[in-house]
Amino acid sequence: MSNDAQATDFTLDGHGGTLVGRAWSIPAPRWVAVIAHGYGEHVDRYEWVASRLNAGGAAVYAADHLGHGRSDGQRVLISDFEPVVDDLHLVVQHAAAGHPGLPVVLIGHSMGGMIAARYTQRHADALAATVLSGPVLGSWVTVEELLALEEIPPTPIDPDTLSRDPAVGTTYAEDPLVWHGDFARPTLEGLQQAMRTIEAGGSVGDHPLLYLHGEADQLVPLPASWEGLQTLRGAATSTKTYPGARHEIFHEINREEVLEDVLTFVERVLGDGIR
Repeated sequence: MSNDAQATDFTLDGHGGTLVGRAWSIPAPRWVAVIAHGYGEHVDRYEWVASRLNAGGAAVYAADHLGHGRSDGQRVLISDFEPVVDDLHLVVQHAAAGHPGLPVVLIGHSMGGMIAARYTQRHADALAATVLSGPVLGSWVTVEELLALEEIPPTPIDPDTLSRDPAVGTTYAEDPLVWHGDFARPTLEGLQQAMRTIEAGGSVGDHPLLYLHGEADQLVPLPASWEGLQTLRGAATSTKTYPGARHEIFHEINREEVLEDVLTFVERVLGDGIR
């Protein structure tokens, strides 16, 4: 966290109970970033990302999704993602209310990228731009393979798929707020339906969208996600992929490059003087 940044917790009344979030604030921010985290994880894992965004002039907000981290709900059980998009809207509204008139940029990773994509289809008017990192779009082989089985086998996320930095996997494996158990069938069905809903929702048109993905992502492989992007993308969509990078590009060995790309995109969208 930058020297003049402050982290404070907040709570919101979500559709399935209390959502617990964190705000990383700075004096006189020039824009607002809202982060949507991925499956099985939580917002505390984005401390470094928030610090980098703070340094880029942003007040940063994020809340644990239903059934994740410190928020209420049965662990990783999300059978319908539309109410989770509603929950994200509460976070965006909370962030915007704290900084009236400032542009809001939504940043979603993995499952959070899927949620952010759907949020953008529904609420583009609340946002200045959207950034998707390794988003679950189009189809996800993990979902298809597990749903085809009569009984879902143990399915913890392999920490080695996250980053080429071994410390990332070690920290993830030892994190008690991370879900290290199995996928729930209703969640797999919810993910599949959400991808179909986004497919049906179509292009985000002239809304500025940045799609980022690691080319060596084995957890959410690039080809299927890229295919899903094609119906979502519009005239103002930009893309970049990173050779050798695994799933968590914000925690990869080239993380500085990735965050610089995010800030460069935001600067281009919002105009001069955001940094």
